[in-house]
Amino acid sequence: MSSLDVHNDLSLYVTPEKFYLEPRNSDELLIIDRPSEQINLQKNSGQIPAASSRRDFCGLLGTIHLLGGPYLVIVLQRDLVGYIAGHTVWRLVKAELVPYSRSTLHLNADRERDNNLYVSMIEQMLTTPFHYFCYDYDITHSIQRLHDISPDFWQQSLCERADQRFVWNKHLLQPFKNEGIKRFGLPILHGFISINQCVINGHSLSWTIISRRSVYRAGTRLFRRGIDRDGNVANFVESEQIVEFQGDRASFVQIRGSIPLFWHQNPDLRYKPPPTLLDMDPQEQQAACLKHIEEVATLYGKQVLVNLIDQKGAEGNMEKAFRNAMNTLNYQSVRYEPFDFHAECRKMRWDRLSILIDRLALDQDEMGYFLLLRDGSLSSLQDGVFRTNCIDCLDRTNVVQSMLAHRNLETVLKKLNILQPNQGLEHQYSFEMLFKNVWADNADYISIQYSGTGALKTDFTRTGKRSKAGLMRDGMNSLTRYYKNNLTDGFRQDSIDLFLGNGKIVSPLTVEKGWRYMTFPSVLLMAVAMFVASAVFPSEYSTESLLYLLFWGSMVFATGHYILKYGVEFVDKPRLVQF
Repeated sequence: MSSLDVHNDLSLYVTPEKFYLEPRNSDELLIIDRPSEQINLQKNSGQIPAASSRRDFCGLLGTIHLLGGPYLVIVLQRDLVGYIAGHTVWRLVKAELVPYSRSTLHLNADRERDNNLYVSMIEQMLTTPFHYFCYDYDITHSIQRLHDISPDFWQQSLCERADQRFVWNKHLLQPFKNEGIKRFGLPILHGFISINQCVINGHSLSWTIISRRSVYRAGTRLFRRGIDRDGNVANFVESEQIVEFQGDRASFVQIRGSIPLFWHQNPDLRYKPPPTLLDMDPQEQQAACLKHIEEVATLYGKQVLVNLIDQKGAEGNMEKAFRNAMNTLNYQSVRYEPFDFHAECRKMRWDRLSILIDRLALDQDEMGYFLLLRDGSLSSLQDGVFRTNCIDCLDRTNVVQSMLAHRNLETVLKKLNILQPNQGLEHQYSFEMLFKNVWADNADYISIQYSGTGALKTDFTRTGKRSKAGLMRDGMNSLTRYYKNNLTDGFRQDSIDLFLGNGKIVSPLTVEKGWRYMTFPSVLLMAVAMFVASAVFPSEYSTESLLYLLFWGSMVFATGHYILKYGVEFVDKPRLVQF
């Protein structure tokens, strides 16, 4: 183990006054004083009291402060994902919060209830699939960035050299960034990783997908849209495809992110509230958009902005605004490529996506990909990136990204002489199925993290065609999204903000609801029950029974109308105060 690697297998010894963190393969001992939170690193020389309780764990995620005091957050279980460049990558399975305080007697009943709610928020974040980590390799950087880096970089600890955009527990790790104790803090990545050992034409290779979700402007589908004044966009994800073959390593990176303008789509119980640009100074819009474009240019080079939203209706207004912003900025290394996904592929004509891929082919060939040969020589660099978006940057986006990744993979495999010049991946049936399923899994998990449900349109990604069963599955996912986005996402947004350190802890957490909140749903429930009873129970229909049916039907309609009219009052909103 390198002196800069993170400690992987540890034991936690607990006494009423202290925590003792003992790595298995080191003589270091980290001692945390529970009342004062003071942290000391000592040489292990038998300081641990014999009466202390012990539990083994496999990673320290940091400390979180809640109403009940600080909590130590530790990883109890992990699953092996695979190996990248010989380094083991793990998936977090189970984590636990260990309180510094020995009891919650210092809290009154209301604050104890709120503290339990805060604990459940952190647990919600830690159980959202999935978080990943590696003890001796930086999975937050693409392999091209890791190659093109100064020697000083490698003298830093894993926490220091990680790409801070993708370290989801950096707020929790603050107390463990001092010199000497950095090896105890384990950075985690949120997103999706799939590492697969494959055989193509008799050649064994490793094929990997890594999707890294950004911590900036992170949140849920309808509560986090667009851009902020620092140029950060919602649902920003960097996806990297890696091929490793007999020492050769290739990489292709794509990104996705919300339309880089100030806009919102606040939930209000309507099935699809229209995306709406904020009414603000156009220069502010331009300034924030320019910040985003410049940062992407600094990190990735040339950009092709693939915009998949509708070009009519409410989405059409967004497309026009995005197009105008790009024309106004006239940024030299940016090309804007609109493609009305729904219009082009209507009536399940998904084969028409080839039109878009053909339009992007020259850009993809010019930007290239990263390829480091087994002898250490650099064959090529990726100079540019596809930045793909739809409204959610989920379903349509993933379909197009998977097709661009497929095209790149064929190019790489031919370059490495794994595929013959006249061969395509579609003839490698078992690998083709793996490729489609992994990209569909990527879509599902990125979607779960942002919208609360699996992705739509994954039947096309998995099979290459749309099906009626897929449409029905999309319908169920859409209904589930509707429910979660309106009635549970306030809690999820608070969980994310609390975990990332973006929200101020308050008590009480309860928000007083107006009289409509209880009255209208109660009346609606009664009206529906009476309408059903009036329709089902009469043995024969009379004028009186039909009038009852008409009355209760009118009550259902009227109450439903007013619930939708005041829909914002029924939505589960975030309650934490933003910093």
